[in-house]
Amino acid sequence: MPSRNHLDKIGRKKKKRWTEDAMERALIEVKSGRCTVRQAAKEFGVPKSSLGDRVSGRVTPGSRSGPAQLITSADEELLVEFSLYMSRHGFPLTKQQLVSFASSIYKRQHRRVAFSKLGQTWWLNFRKRQEKNITIQPADNVVRGRTVSVRKEAVDQFFHLLRTVVDAHELIDKPHQIFNCNDTDFQLSRKRVTLPKSVGLGYKPAPGSRDHVSVLACFNAVGEDIPPFIIYSKAYPGGVCYKTQGPPNALYGWSDSGCINSDLFKKWFLKHFLVHAPKERPLLLIFDGHKSPVNLEVVETARKEDVILLCLPPHCSHILQPLNDGLFVVLKQHFASFLGDDYTTDTHFAVSKKEFSGVFKGTYQVAKEEEGVRIVKEGFRKSGIYPLNPFTICDRHMISAHHPGQIAAPSLSTPVPGVHTVGDLTDAGPSS
Repeated sequence: MPSRNHLDKIGRKKKKRWTEDAMERALIEVKSGRCTVRQAAKEFGVPKSSLGDRVSGRVTPGSRSGPAQLITSADEELLVEFSLYMSRHGFPLTKQQLVSFASSIYKRQHRRVAFSKLGQTWWLNFRKRQEKNITIQPADNVVRGRTVSVRKEAVDQFFHLLRTVVDAHELIDKPHQIFNCNDTDFQLSRKRVTLPKSVGLGYKPAPGSRDHVSVLACFNAVGEDIPPFIIYSKAYPGGVCYKTQGPPNALYGWSDSGCINSDLFKKWFLKHFLVHAPKERPLLLIFDGHKSPVNLEVVETARKEDVILLCLPPHCSHILQPLNDGLFVVLKQHFASFLGDDYTTDTHFAVSKKEFSGVFKGTYQVAKEEEGVRIVKEGFRKSGIYPLNPFTICDRHMISAHHPGQIAAPSLSTPVPGVHTVGDLTDAGPSS
């Protein structure tokens, strides 16, 4: 992969020192017969070989020299527009993400070409072509260990963005059109461990797990749900009973890790959310875009369907996710009660992948009842999302971005109005 300095040297050596106007006048002189190619090239200061190519017809007058552009100018403009949209909605792209989206555009145009992704050369040329439209900024410094504190500036920026979106789309009094989706894990079995007394002092081990299943839940601010998305690890259970015994209209998927990823989020959004969401528009969907990364097709479809995607800031989801501390806690308590789990004794039961959907159906029923609706609405209120109230987030959970204990890590860049910002990170990219 060529370095930036190497490409700059090549660029300086091959820098174009003539204009298209000079080339056009030289071409006219040669075609009129008033002078030869050599004489015209010397008189107008243009390369003899380039002039000869245009005279012979090998090169069309006015065309750019060098290899063909991998992505057309029109698609590149759409890529910049898409990047600007993502920045305005809390998803400023890293270099790797932008290159990945560009590769998706290329693959869509050249389906028969074996091509993995665009490389460093394309990225550097893209930056040069779009230097007036994009700006590169380093990632913000953030604090690791989100359970201790979160950045006040990130929370303030999110609520400013949320206020702007809600006001612009007149959603202030439309809670049924404001959605939040989030995923959580359910352990299929728990194993007890025995530790020496010295190790047990002041330490309580977390229960182990043989396997787990993730559930992506989605609710609006009045407690209405989109049927859950159940995600298995490594493969689906055998047979079809897991579908017939599960919650009504539930969606099913699997991944190697048993967690949501970009492909599964695309499947959920295109084939599930849009099918079960209300017909009123616009809709606002708030989620952790760093855990469930969106791809180009999701964003394009969301814009066509008038669905606004809004990303929660990193390391803040534990205080800004309406479902985290309320509904998910209750669901896991009900799930444990269905299994007969009792931590005060040695009694504990396991549930298989095949049995999970049937057990979860009874667990999820609480979300449809009055208790569950109240818990979901309370979660939206505590997070300050609806009713919109940033002051519900206690300052003691937040610190300044300039706190002396911070550690550098990839984070959101602050978007500049009218200009897309890209985090210039070599170690950041779309989550999996």
